[in-house]
Amino acid sequence: MLDAHSDDDPAWFSIAFSAQLSSAQMITLQLKHNFQRQIPCSYISSSSSSHPTKLRHFFHPKSNIYRFTLSMGNPTDTHLKLVPGAAGYLLEDIPHFTDYLRDLPSYPNPLQDHPAYSVVKQYFVDEDDTVPQKVVVHRESPRGVHFRRAGPHQKVYFKPEDVKACIVTCGGLCPGLNTVIREIVCGLHHMYGVRKVLGIDGGYRGFYARNTVTLTPKVVDDIHKRGGTILGTSKGGHDSTKIVDRIQDHGINQVYIIGGDGTQKGAAVIFEEIRRRGLKVAVAGIPKTIDNDIPVIDKSFGFDTAVEEAQRAINAAHVESQSIRNGIGLVKLMGRDSGFIAMHATLASRDVDCCLIPESPFYLEGRGGLYEYIEKRLRENEHMVIVIAEGAGQELLSKSSESVDQQDASGNKLLQDVGPWMSQKIKEHFAKKKTPINLKYIDPTYMIRAIPSIASDNVYCTLLAHAAVHGAMAGYTGFAVGPVNGRHAYIPFNRIIEKQNKVVITDRMWARLLSSTNQPSFLNPRDTAEANKEKHPAANGLLNGENCKDRKSMSEDNPSMP
Repeated sequence: MLDAHSDDDPAWFSIAFSAQLSSAQMITLQLKHNFQRQIPCSYISSSSSSHPTKLRHFFHPKSNIYRFTLSMGNPTDTHLKLVPGAAGYLLEDIPHFTDYLRDLPSYPNPLQDHPAYSVVKQYFVDEDDTVPQKVVVHRESPRGVHFRRAGPHQKVYFKPEDVKACIVTCGGLCPGLNTVIREIVCGLHHMYGVRKVLGIDGGYRGFYARNTVTLTPKVVDDIHKRGGTILGTSKGGHDSTKIVDRIQDHGINQVYIIGGDGTQKGAAVIFEEIRRRGLKVAVAGIPKTIDNDIPVIDKSFGFDTAVEEAQRAINAAHVESQSIRNGIGLVKLMGRDSGFIAMHATLASRDVDCCLIPESPFYLEGRGGLYEYIEKRLRENEHMVIVIAEGAGQELLSKSSESVDQQDASGNKLLQDVGPWMSQKIKEHFAKKKTPINLKYIDPTYMIRAIPSIASDNVYCTLLAHAAVHGAMAGYTGFAVGPVNGRHAYIPFNRIIEKQNKVVITDRMWARLLSSTNQPSFLNPRDTAEANKEKHPAANGLLNGENCKDRKSMSEDNPSMP
């Protein structure tokens, strides 16, 4: 049921949703001039009776568009700006200072007089430039979601001499952190003439528990050649009130936050507190996760470096296993909930016989199980290489040992160590069969995290840092930056933190891996059908589980099979 009424301002309307709606449902808004727009209820599914959802819109005569602001009613929820365009797209816009600070002065962008950029044609992005979330769509799939294109604008809302920026890195290590820090500092300094940049020492708690570090181009000159982060990092320690208090105390007006989904959730809360206080402080997020599990963006920085370094571990496992009869090389790679590193490293290597990831459940014993497949490969080749992501097989570990649900400082569930467990289970199985094997276990996790980024990631980090700087200088705030279909865009925090990006095991990339390794899919028809239903209403061919059609009889023969 929808209850529509006018606010005091006749140019605005408010719609209060009195019932909880499914995220799969759509609501249709009938506006002026017979303009209609369907809004997915996923935008409002977090509403509750205690915090009613309100959708407000107003019409811009000059641009001939309607602009919406969606508030969950809870001051800690990030506001959404939805801008339907005449061409039928829906721009998921990001906040701007002028949304809550009226009559702010703007200034010409210093880049227009910069000698390095004077020869660039159309260097400034147009206010109406957008980037589509999807390029390839299916007939029944939703269309038209766009994001604001990243880049320098003709007008800025800061004078360079008034800017005091800060940079903080949070969460685990990742190749490229130092490169992002360097390019934010150098971008602010060389492009906009900003001279005051601080580094926050030790993650979020460094705002109120540590000293700051003065950052200049000279200080950060060669840090991109080192791994880790010169600012230090930590998990947890998020106290938005203390953090914003310290931001005010230091006179900081630009905050650059580098971290994963938990960090970006904290950034969203910090932005809301800044907005509530009416401060002119830009909050820009640079998403970071070595697992590549940030949604919307094409990939995370450091991912290419991680895949490249993983090749060294896989190659070592291949050499060890190939050098002795019945040799098995077992490599554990990163991937708590998403198996992208394991999948891409396997595809790049072509020396891997089996890849196990969190998204694809597997079983050990019985017909079609992992043990049977290992035996088959050893009979055929006398050696094999197995790659396993750290989050794979957790349900099997829980069954075989007493598991206690514990969380780290960031709220992530602590995983049991699947590598040594898998190594021991394989050894026990072949010991029972009295078949001698030689298994070498390799865990390169911290070697991969701690190395400097490779060339492609260095370039990527530069583009991310510069896009964040351009957005903050132009008065945008409460956003994350990343590439969408090859173009850098500004993405609302809520889209970055709403879910995790995962490997789709009914997609072509996973099919390519299965074809490369010749491993079984470990899926029965029911699992495949359910995965297909979630991904596409009507999938077909190789991806619809037809290659598993004989698994029903297998599962009847083997009660341990899922």
